[in-house]
Amino acid sequence: MNSQTTQVDDLRLVALPSALNCSDLFVRFSLTEWSLPAMRDDVTRAARRLVQAVIDTTDPRAPGFVTLRLRLAGDCLVIEVEDDQLARRHDRAPTVDGRQTGAVPIDGRGKLVWCEIPLPGGMSASGVRLPRRDERRSPLAGADLPPEPPRPGGPDPALVDRVLVGLKRNDW
Repeated sequence: MNSQTTQVDDLRLVALPSALNCSDLFVRFSLTEWSLPAMRDDVTRAARRLVQAVIDTTDPRAPGFVTLRLRLAGDCLVIEVEDDQLARRHDRAPTVDGRQTGAVPIDGRGKLVWCEIPLPGGMSASGVRLPRRDERRSPLAGADLPPEPPRPGGPDPALVDRVLVGLKRNDW
């Protein structure tokens, strides 16, 4: 696992089946923000597999937490899933489509499972275009200025629609 991280994003969820839908949305949103749409299917599939492995071993009457983390490091995207279940010596990383995976116990309680997916076209993490964030201003600071026109390259409207539909689902 390469430790030179250039960008990271994470999401903490309750380890219940609803975490799968939230994981999907999180991965798709993060990859859109990082301008890596070609990786969406592979990363979503791998993240689902790792999160599902935690859910499968969780007692639904007393679920713990699962943290899904995406890191750009070296020449790959690293998917990390941390849980807070009692770590067992025989716990291993699930296999994910022949990708490099691993599992590391965390202080006797929980484990960190990871999967590396190479970035497309020999790209390195430092070459990934990250989102540009504007400096936040108070609402009064620009009150006398005309509103800014929308910028091209904002979030994909179809993705926003999927997020809103996913949040309205009642089967969680």
